[in-house]
Amino acid sequence: MSDLKITKPDDAKEIKVEGQTVPFYEYKIDGTTYIEFDTSRCGPPEPMVNAMLAVGLIKDKNTKVIMINHKSPAGLLPKINANFDIEEGTLDDGKAKLIFSYKEGMSEKADLSDNSCHG
Repeated sequence: MSDLKITKPDDAKEIKVEGQTVPFYEYKIDGTTYIEFDTSRCGPPEPMVNAMLAVGLIKDKNTKVIMINHKSPAGLLPKINANFDIEEGTLDDGKAKLIFSYKEGMSEKADLSDNSCHG
């Protein structure tokens, strides 16, 4: 099953991350931990801030981050595409769904301190 087809289960647990401005949820499916958040009702810089916090939680290939946003986050992708694999799709309601995953040897080198939005 493509990760883009993954949907947050009802029993997903809310987790707290310092600096987040929207709820983050964590759940496991088939040995993979997913951390999901929705910034589709937020304006800049909230999508960028939350995405940078969330991708910082990716420490191995068994953890992925799912971001739901009103559109593709143009300012975010160039900042992290060298360090994380990114799968992108569109939900039935037109929102963007992005899945960030570990990139061997590169995710560890990501500079996640610049969470300002220029896109």
